[in-house]
Amino acid sequence: MNDEARMTNVEGMTKPEGASSSSFVIRYWSLRPRRRALEAITFWVFRLATYLILIAAAFIFLDIGIKGGRTVFTSKAPFINLSFLSEPPQTLYVFDFEGKKMALSDREFRQWKTEHPGIEPEASSIAYSAGGIWPCIVGTALLVIGSMVLALGIGISSAIYLSEYSRNGPLIRLVRVAILNLAGVPSIVFGLFGFGLFVIFFGWNVSLIAGWFTLGLMVLPAIIIGSEESLRAVPQALREGSLALGASKWQTIRKNVLPYAIPGILTSSILGIARVAGETAPIMFTAAYAMKDEMPWQVAKLTDFFFQGVMALPYHIYVVSSKIPQNEYTERVQYGAAFVFLFLVMLIALTSMLLRQRSRSRLSW
Repeated sequence: MNDEARMTNVEGMTKPEGASSSSFVIRYWSLRPRRRALEAITFWVFRLATYLILIAAAFIFLDIGIKGGRTVFTSKAPFINLSFLSEPPQTLYVFDFEGKKMALSDREFRQWKTEHPGIEPEASSIAYSAGGIWPCIVGTALLVIGSMVLALGIGISSAIYLSEYSRNGPLIRLVRVAILNLAGVPSIVFGLFGFGLFVIFFGWNVSLIAGWFTLGLMVLPAIIIGSEESLRAVPQALREGSLALGASKWQTIRKNVLPYAIPGILTSSILGIARVAGETAPIMFTAAYAMKDEMPWQVAKLTDFFFQGVMALPYHIYVVSSKIPQNEYTERVQYGAAFVFLFLVMLIALTSMLLRQRSRSRLSW
């Protein structure tokens, strides 16, 4: 391309007919500072928006960390509020006795009345404001583990078929479009779907297995998309070399493709875990109870374990925050449960990240 041609089309600007090349170049250089100014303004708008998001997130986490830390940690050994982490939620009774303000849990209040027979104090009760959150922690862990096992098993199998076996025909393209659309469906829709299909139609009632399938279907599209992209990122030469040496299609996938795709699959699983653990609407319809006295393993027979509801941290925080009168006692439980919930999600995500990093360090091509 000669100089005349380069000057007639500079950064998308086409020289008008009849205009000289010199006048066109002068006009281009006169507009260049305006473009630089516009680019600088756009850059700073995006930069400030990013800073605002980070500041807001830091403020939220700091607020939960400070207020929740007061509930979870203590100033005396062992410096952790073991009763909050190991007891079930209880009703709090607040009353005045001999000039002192008493705040006792349901168990402590019954014991106090046994020790003071004939005294019936005028106590005000506040639900869920005493005891701890141990059943909620157990229920959340069971929901996350069960749903992710289902989602990873089905999702990775579907990704292997779409990436390695299927042909790019109209049906497969339709399936991929459907998966992309499902990834954007709100969680409340999955909750209503799970309630109608698993709870009512299949007759599973509000149970662990209904929550597992609902949450697993909710994160399935993200896992399929992430796993398929990870499989496609593996060099084709690894497949061809394995097949040339006489390995079957499945042996090639299992020995030469999947090991290199595992880090990417773990990345999509991290996002799935965070979403499963934090969703309230699906488990509210399919798996969660506001209060349950027995632990999940306290069942008469093994099958009852799968067909029972559980308590869960997201739903417990929702109930404590919106369904009972707010006061200083409920705030303690709210922030303490939120602090533990964030810690558990971060712990699970960190474990997945370490596994991903360990898998990457062992692989090279």
